[in-house]
Amino acid sequence: MPAVHFTNLLIVAAVGLLAPLTLGFFPRLRLPAIVLEIVVGIVIGPSGLGWVKPDLPVSILALVGLAFLLFLSGLEIDVERLRGPILKLTAVGFALSFAIAIVLGLGLKAGGFVKSPLFVAIVLVSSSLGVIVPVMKDSNNASSSFGQLVIAAASIAEFGAIILLSLFFSGKGSTSTAGTLILLGMFGLAVALVGLAIAGAERSISLSRVLRRLQDTTAQIRVRAAFVLLIGFTALAEQVGLATILGAFAAGALLSTIDRDDMTHPQFRMKLEAAGFGVFIPVFFVTSGLRFDLNALFASASTVARVPLFLLAIYLARGLPAIVYVRLLGRSRSVIAGLLQATSLTFAVTATQIGLQLGVVTEATAAGLVAAGLLSVVISPALALVLLRREQPSSGSKSSAQPASARQLRPSSVIGSVAAEEARRVG
Repeated sequence: MPAVHFTNLLIVAAVGLLAPLTLGFFPRLRLPAIVLEIVVGIVIGPSGLGWVKPDLPVSILALVGLAFLLFLSGLEIDVERLRGPILKLTAVGFALSFAIAIVLGLGLKAGGFVKSPLFVAIVLVSSSLGVIVPVMKDSNNASSSFGQLVIAAASIAEFGAIILLSLFFSGKGSTSTAGTLILLGMFGLAVALVGLAIAGAERSISLSRVLRRLQDTTAQIRVRAAFVLLIGFTALAEQVGLATILGAFAAGALLSTIDRDDMTHPQFRMKLEAAGFGVFIPVFFVTSGLRFDLNALFASASTVARVPLFLLAIYLARGLPAIVYVRLLGRSRSVIAGLLQATSLTFAVTATQIGLQLGVVTEATAAGLVAAGLLSVVISPALALVLLRREQPSSGSKSSAQPASARQLRPSSVIGSVAAEEARRVG
């Protein structure tokens, strides 16, 4: 057995600690820690100073971090939110987004910038739910109707992108699209059956009593059960030839659906986030920086030109469809929603690694997509927060007229809740 050293993992873990700590000294700098983690990973990695390489311990923890990231993203899915007019509106927005992304992918293919227009289109339609949710929470908009719409749109975009990636670019290339659809159906049935089994088991009084007794002891029984669910669905997706990220995301979405009892185990989700964001996920993002091919990105002027092109494509594919929200939110808030939707990094990092393994993207394209995603995370949330701050004070002068006009344009109950939320904030 080859010797295993932990020096590289130590440096990666240290970067995961120092990145958010450094940003903590500059609270006005609205920069997600993942950006700094990836950038520092690039600097110290093989493409930069060459201090660290993704060896076996780093790679294993990074793989677990990726699974945990998708698991927690699935956990953010709120089924109650994805219903009625909001579901219909965000679904229309995603369909429009995918149509625009296909056109953009074909254009990039014609220009010789990408190999697979469909793969790039799938990357372009994703949104970083894990970045958008904290932005909404920090700005006190997560529970508002505006925040719910933005989070719902990001949820559908992330889930839709994962489904599309699994459908057209499954891990086993020999499987046809029809075969993949069958596998997806069987996988969905397996998820549903497991969910029903868990829900039925939790109705057992004796089992519930044991779970409550062990959940806050060293057994941490609910956390262990969640980890088994995560690994189990990831392994199942891999075995049937689907993208492993689908299994991790499905585990989180299932747990979000069946775990509704905040009274008897209020610390459960906090513990999961502590394990994920505190241990594994930073390793994944730093390792993504280590694997970033800076040389491929700067190999020629044409490869560098891909970054602004991909960034523009992200804003067109994800920002432009926010036009369907104008009747509901108004023009200014639709622009803000579009900016937030165009925050795309986590899926881009994940998908490009899969694309490299399948040979559907080149190193230069993968580096360009990740670089564009980095820029979108730097630009979009910060600009959206600035626009939100500017809009809130100015809305006071329109408080008397806005609710009435809003009610004329917004007949549904969901639309009425938006007007009520705006009136409450102004008041």
